[in-house]
Amino acid sequence: MVKIRLRRMGAKKSPFYRIVVADSRDPRDGRFIEEIGTYNPLTEPSELKVDAERVRAWMKNGAQPTDTVKTLLKKAGVL
Repeated sequence: MVKIRLRRMGAKKSPFYRIVVADSRDPRDGRFIEEIGTYNPLTEPSELKVDAERVRAWMKNGAQPTDTVKTLLKKAGVL
């Protein structure tokens, strides 16, 4: 199954995330199909950039967002 999920980047104690489309069997920070956005929780307010068109296209093809990504997409106004 294809999932839309977060991929952790950044140094220790300073996380930065990329929103990616990946196979659910691949590791969290492993292989992915496409990068569709970024999320930086350390800035105030937290910074979220998403390619809404690509998110809708992937969801139309059956990709399922994780709970955390679903919350972020709602905040961004994509869902």
